[in-house]
Amino acid sequence: MFVIFGASGHVGQASATALRRAGHQVRAVVRDAAQTEALAAIGCEIALADLNDAESVARAIDGAQAVQWLCPVPRAHDDPAAAMRHIIDAGVDALRMTTPPRLLALSDYGAEHPDGTGITTLFHYLETQLLRNVASSLILLRAAEHMQNWARVLPVALGRGVLPSLHDPLDKLFPTVAAEDVGKLAAQLLLDEAPTRATPRVVSIEGKERVSALDVARTLAELSGRPVIAQRVPRDEWSAVLRGAGLGERHAQLIVDLYDAHNAGRIDVEANVSERRFGATTLRQVLEALLSRVGGMEAAAR
Repeated sequence: MFVIFGASGHVGQASATALRRAGHQVRAVVRDAAQTEALAAIGCEIALADLNDAESVARAIDGAQAVQWLCPVPRAHDDPAAAMRHIIDAGVDALRMTTPPRLLALSDYGAEHPDGTGITTLFHYLETQLLRNVASSLILLRAAEHMQNWARVLPVALGRGVLPSLHDPLDKLFPTVAAEDVGKLAAQLLLDEAPTRATPRVVSIEGKERVSALDVARTLAELSGRPVIAQRVPRDEWSAVLRGAGLGERHAQLIVDLYDAHNAGRIDVEANVSERRFGATTLRQVLEALLSRVGGMEAAAR
């Protein structure tokens, strides 16, 4: 039995689908019963779990030969860092109660840094807690920024013709990856018959080509047939822009700190440590899929 946490998200659903297609039993762990239809349709066993409750998480893990674990970012929480630490601590307690032979934790580029990286610091905490407390054969899958994150600014880009960016300068190339490629690689790693290791296996994944904010704007313009230009958000306006997008003050500060680290070149693959992998999905393919969804929603609203 393969247990996939966050199975209703882009990454988790890709992992669950790949494992089911390979003929394996999958227990898809979600927090909301409304998220289960697509997973049940591909033959997953469904488990509901409260990620803040170690016993609930342990029940979801029970009997697993391998677990794919994700700590979600609690967007609506007043203190997302404290909320993430609580989820991580509960998960670690559960993994000590019911230790699977193999564990893959989804992490981020930059997770090797103990501080100064905003929300990525929480993934350093996750990795550290697992290393200290869990005896499973451990895989740390560090992913670059997800291409799907640009969905958040598509309405502005298409409506105003301006793609706001915290990446500075606009022509700076940065690593990014399609979420489905992360999920597919995670499934491959869970199935890999590599021997048990005394140290964690650290694997990084990004797309084949690094991109810039200018590349994103240009691709959106080509796909949509509308003029779109990239625009740097001034540093002193970041927090206000993020709060205007619905983030609380503490969450906004975590993102500000993250992009300060990004622009300083600290959010990248850890040299000489990670096994490097590259996803096949291009930025153009991801943006095309996102635009088709936006078009569908616009048509439905008319």
